[in-house]
Amino acid sequence: MKTKLLLIAVVALVFGSCAAQSQTTVYAKNSDISDNLDLRAVASMFGESANLQDFERRLNDPKYQISNLDLNGDDEVDYLRVIETVEDRTHVVIIQAVLDRDVYQDVATIDVERDNYNKVSVQVVGNTYLYGANYIYEPVYSVAPVIYASFWVNNYRPYCSTYYWNYYPTYYTAWRPYPVFRYRNNINVCINVNNHYNYVNNRRSYRAPAIYETRRTYGYERMRPNYSFAQRNSSVNNRYELDQRRVAMRESNRNNYNTNRTSTSRPTSNDNRSSNRNYTDNRVSSDRNYNTNRSVNTQRSENRDNSVRVENTPRVTNRDNTPRENNPVRVENTQRTESRNNRSNENRSYSDNRMSRPSNSQRSEPSSSRGYSENRSNNESRANTARPQQSMQRSESPRVSQESRGGQPQRESGSNSRGGNGGGRRG
Repeated sequence: MKTKLLLIAVVALVFGSCAAQSQTTVYAKNSDISDNLDLRAVASMFGESANLQDFERRLNDPKYQISNLDLNGDDEVDYLRVIETVEDRTHVVIIQAVLDRDVYQDVATIDVERDNYNKVSVQVVGNTYLYGANYIYEPVYSVAPVIYASFWVNNYRPYCSTYYWNYYPTYYTAWRPYPVFRYRNNINVCINVNNHYNYVNNRRSYRAPAIYETRRTYGYERMRPNYSFAQRNSSVNNRYELDQRRVAMRESNRNNYNTNRTSTSRPTSNDNRSSNRNYTDNRVSSDRNYNTNRSVNTQRSENRDNSVRVENTPRVTNRDNTPRENNPVRVENTQRTESRNNRSNENRSYSDNRMSRPSNSQRSEPSSSRGYSENRSNNESRANTARPQQSMQRSESPRVSQESRGGQPQRESGSNSRGGNGGGRRG
């Protein structure tokens, strides 16, 4: 059992690694060299640094992993060193990738300049070979960076990194580059969201480009002269336009997906609508059947009440304390038995009608009308049979009353005679 579990685990790991490799290759096809260093993250780190030495440390710290560049192809992220050139109030900070011994490639520059009103402007400019022409971000910091104070001091000395190929600081350890999609997810954590990063097309300082040309290095451009951004992406000018094009393509793909999804879902929606219509039709027909049956039941209940009233009429005539004859009682019992039989017949006919009720609304309505006519005829026949019996009872009730009246003088005479005898005895 353990061996089977181990084999299953090994197979799962193999398939997982194959899936990861295939995913990596897919993202590599859709990526660009400029995707491996986000200049907004560079600007954010610049505003949080105390000085340029601290800034270089943050760029290469494995904890932040700001860079994902591997220009020399040794499967390790290149070390980024920082050098500076100063002229009057203009500071040009150059970020260079260390590719080999005495081989460097400029990645980006940071132009820092203070005007006559002591207002400092900062622009992060991407290298033309990597990012295209005029790819510039101008950060607006929520809090004034501390690094500004280190630039304009007496006896200021421009910063120049002392590190080079195979000579790196102790805090630095090279790591393998990530896939582009994973780097994008990781780098968003390093960007300070309280700041604003405005994209612009031109430089504010006219001195900065001239100063940069004196310290420019392009070792990677010499190794691959036909691999510039303009040749990699002939339809756009710089990285910003490339991002806009990607966003437009994503939106178009989403719209196409939504249209295809709606087009495939239309037949099913029509079927559902037709089924809902059938359901409503059946429901209306069932409600109609229910209403017709309810009307029939109300008519039956009225007929039952009338029959009960017919039964109760002889009782009203016999409320006085007169002796009853046997014939009216027998007639009333026959009426009760007949009414019970009629009720049982009605219940049987109601159950038969209910069992024989058709499913469709068109068949149920004629059957209900027939049942209603039959019940009406039965009730009329019952009422006709009950009327002669009532007339006979009424005709017999006067006789009884007359007989009772005729018997009253006899009782009075008897009582008088008894009274007379009693009186004679007493006297």
